[in-house]
Amino acid sequence: MFDYTLLHWTTFFSAALVLNLAPGPDFAFILGQTFRGGRRAGFVAMFGIWTGAMVHVLMAALGLSAILMTSATAFAIVKWVGAAYLLWLGISALRAKSASFLPDQTEKGPSFTGPSFRVATIFRQGMLTNILNPKVALFFLAFLPQFVVEGAGPISAQLFLHGILIICIAAFIEPPLILMADRLGQSLRRSKRLALWMERSVGAIFIALGLRLALDKR
Repeated sequence: MFDYTLLHWTTFFSAALVLNLAPGPDFAFILGQTFRGGRRAGFVAMFGIWTGAMVHVLMAALGLSAILMTSATAFAIVKWVGAAYLLWLGISALRAKSASFLPDQTEKGPSFTGPSFRVATIFRQGMLTNILNPKVALFFLAFLPQFVVEGAGPISAQLFLHGILIICIAAFIEPPLILMADRLGQSLRRSKRLALWMERSVGAIFIALGLRLALDKR
């Protein structure tokens, strides 16, 4: 089972590396959260994106993603729900009167309930941003079958293996970039005014991603 040649792995890992290095909506979301809330926010966003990607891998392995490819209605529903969600996130950030990632100040001192809630919020946003993008589902459905080898094992198992490996490769690429982005954003986050503009910049990124998704064609 899973008996592949050296050429197979060389081709797969080369393609997966290029795909992970190519800038896209997922990494734009991760970098935006890192600039806005630091490395913690960046890593939480990254894990949210990875969780969404794992859902797509599982769907591709089970053949559910084929529904999006064959059904124009299903594709349109997922696309518009995803676009509406991103636009809602963007508008909310643009309307913010203060940076949401900063601790709330009260008479008793800073509140520590905000950051914990923010972690859950960022994770959920990252996961839903990925899951509600039908292009991701179609990508896995189009990319992974190219590396299915007859006789190497059950097709669903091969699809799942290669999909998980794509996420594993991201684990070597994205964390260093998050740390670099965090160092760049530290000085910016010391100013409440700049922090607010960073919040609104992330909102603009959400809106751009939402419009891009809405305008995408199959």
